[in-house]
Amino acid sequence: MLRIAVTGKPGVGKSTILARVVEKLDLKACGIRAAEMRVDGKRQGFSIEDIDTGRKGILSHVKCTGPKLGKYHVNLEDLDGIGAEAIRDALSCDLVIIDEVGPMELKSDNFVRVVEEVLDSDRPILAVLHRSSKHPLAQRIREEFEVLMVDEANRDNLPEIIAGRFR
Repeated sequence: MLRIAVTGKPGVGKSTILARVVEKLDLKACGIRAAEMRVDGKRQGFSIEDIDTGRKGILSHVKCTGPKLGKYHVNLEDLDGIGAEAIRDALSCDLVIIDEVGPMELKSDNFVRVVEEVLDSDRPILAVLHRSSKHPLAQRIREEFEVLMVDEANRDNLPEIIAGRFR
């Protein structure tokens, strides 16, 4: 079973690569997508979306309550209710998408447990992995997945390469 994780510095295009891979594949891809939330050009937080249902919520925001990470507060309610649920539901799909396994998502024990369930399954997985997390789940992904480093030089070619591997 094929499992690929992309990693790299913030803003290099990891989430965009996942979206482009999904567009290129004729597979039912399910899971979660994260995106920046900006107001007047300033990042205020991150949204989380269930790829299959389109349900959206707030992953983290400067004005949320919840565990603090930098200037953001992680919204555990949406992370668990939308994020963890979407990943669990993705077990019935052709390809599981997890954007991302990083410090915000790892604040939720429920999220960690669900991702571990998916890792224990036989499903193909495409994920974004935080580049420096020392969390045991991030370490497990580094050991079990093919991990690709994304940079400005390769980010435009990676979607086609990765899609070709999953075809």
